[in-house]
Amino acid sequence: MQAPDQPRQVYRFGDFDFEPRTGELRKQGHKVRLREQPSQILMLLLARPGDLVTREEARQALWPGDTFVDFDVGLNSAIKRLRDALDDSADQPRFVETLPRRGYRFIAQVEAPPLPPEPTAAEVPSRPARGLRFSRASASLTALAVVLLVLALSARGHWWPGERSGPVQIASIAVLPFEDLTGDSEQDYFVDGMTDALITNLAQVRGLRVISRTSVTQYKQTDKLMPRIADDLNVDAVVEGTVVRSGNRVRVTAQLIHAPTDRHLWARTYERELRDVLALQGELARAIAQAVQVKLRPEEQRRLARTATVDPAAYDAYLKGRFYWSKLSPEGLSKAAEYFQQAMAIDPTFAPAYSGLSDTYRLSGVQGLRPHECMPKAEAAARKALALDDTLAEAHASLASVLYRYQWDWEGAEREFQLSLELDPNYAEGHRAYAIYLLTVRRPEEAVAEARRARELSPLSPIINVELGGTLVRVGRYDEAVQQVHKALEIDPKFDRAYATLAAAYEGQGDRPKAVAALEKAASLSGRAGGAWLGYFYGVSGRRREALAILAALEERSRKRYVTPQHFAVVHLGLGHEEEAFALLEKAYEERAFETLGFSGALFDRLGDDPRFQDLLRRMRLPTAASRPGP
Repeated sequence: MQAPDQPRQVYRFGDFDFEPRTGELRKQGHKVRLREQPSQILMLLLARPGDLVTREEARQALWPGDTFVDFDVGLNSAIKRLRDALDDSADQPRFVETLPRRGYRFIAQVEAPPLPPEPTAAEVPSRPARGLRFSRASASLTALAVVLLVLALSARGHWWPGERSGPVQIASIAVLPFEDLTGDSEQDYFVDGMTDALITNLAQVRGLRVISRTSVTQYKQTDKLMPRIADDLNVDAVVEGTVVRSGNRVRVTAQLIHAPTDRHLWARTYERELRDVLALQGELARAIAQAVQVKLRPEEQRRLARTATVDPAAYDAYLKGRFYWSKLSPEGLSKAAEYFQQAMAIDPTFAPAYSGLSDTYRLSGVQGLRPHECMPKAEAAARKALALDDTLAEAHASLASVLYRYQWDWEGAEREFQLSLELDPNYAEGHRAYAIYLLTVRRPEEAVAEARRARELSPLSPIINVELGGTLVRVGRYDEAVQQVHKALEIDPKFDRAYATLAAAYEGQGDRPKAVAALEKAASLSGRAGGAWLGYFYGVSGRRREALAILAALEERSRKRYVTPQHFAVVHLGLGHEEEAFALLEKAYEERAFETLGFSGALFDRLGDDPRFQDLLRRMRLPTAASRPGP
């Protein structure tokens, strides 16, 4: 630790200051984000300004021990990131010069840290001038040795900026998207999959609040500083790291950072065969839990200590499936299903592939398919996944969604939701889906609590912020709902569903013109002529021509892809065509094609006392007593 009376050891060059002890780089006093390996290279170069630092010396400092086969790619990537931080150029360098095939040299004028003060004459015998020159040279060599030792320790799993500074309390954590050092953009799916796996494993630790993937994705290749990220996500610590893959070997380097202070707490490197990647992921999660001093329960220890192997080709296909699934487009879901099936064919015992396939089939609405074409397949795939591994939280949540949306098995769905959230209490999507279920079965106050929990775990997810707004509408807290939806629009100003929920809040406030305007905005953003609820509001507002135009647009759309009869029924209700509306609702009942959340919204409020609607709810085994919002 640096003594209080000693000056800060800072290198100065150009507009920059660099403090080796903390790894902090500043430009004109403003901190510049610099990751681990570029920081280590900069330290190495600054210790020897004007001298050649060979590629071999850099390898020994950054990747001690056995050299990974992708060293060249990793070093080139680290140098590029260093130049980006310094706003430098490889063609016309101001700071870092490349000597082809040999190494690098720092070419700018450097003001080095002051050397320790020379002993006074009273402390040591006087020496000739030659001895003084030797003393200074020795001091320089010693400083360099310390730098290299620090680099070597950090690469071996220790961390340099002050592990001795005392413990910190960490109750919440975010895993930023890992950085791909492979140098091949086609490997993005693999690196994203490693990030997702670590989030999933850490999320099973009840003692930690773990931010969901949706909210951390936007920080991929970000230059935001850690304290700002911590404030955005409301977390105590952040994990960031790098992934290098070569053939069937993978190397992962992760570091834990106390985010509010940008203080590094822990770092470690793992290298494994790809077939052992599941064990690597569990080992990494256990190490992070230990580093933040979270006590693991026995069942959490068992889950994270599993040593199952996976066929590399099956795992690769699974990750590609998840990559395309995350696009949530018809084309993406089609490719996702292909890759999940490919993974299952290679390894029929790999449970996550079945869970992924269930999630794909479950989104039949996105694909424009009839429920009976997809939902039974979604249920079968989820049950197969659970038969292979009943600890998969996502598979329990997938099964729950099928059970209530398609089978109307409300009790079975709740049981599966609770199992899912017991296994993974940090599963933001699980809390979000459970909130919708609770709205559907007329338990809106519980739904608000679940939606709030989902937002805590994924504060930057547009859909979770919007659906929290929707639950607030159902309990009559319209002003609060409007404020909440505006938070979602700050994240994504073009999110059409946000305006649809805003319309429901405005309607609750009694401002129908603003509700219609919000729905028109949603229609313009979606690129469609208008949705069913815009048609409904046009109808109840006396704008019959516009309502009929939306009915015609729905008809045209239904010729190309499946459209639930419920959408047509909603527009007819707005036009006052109750007989046509109930005939269409019966058709939706026969096809099991309800968007069940609609039955806890304006449609239910309007029809709640109608015997025909009550009979429909009874047959679906839903509560028939109207759950009216408060004043």
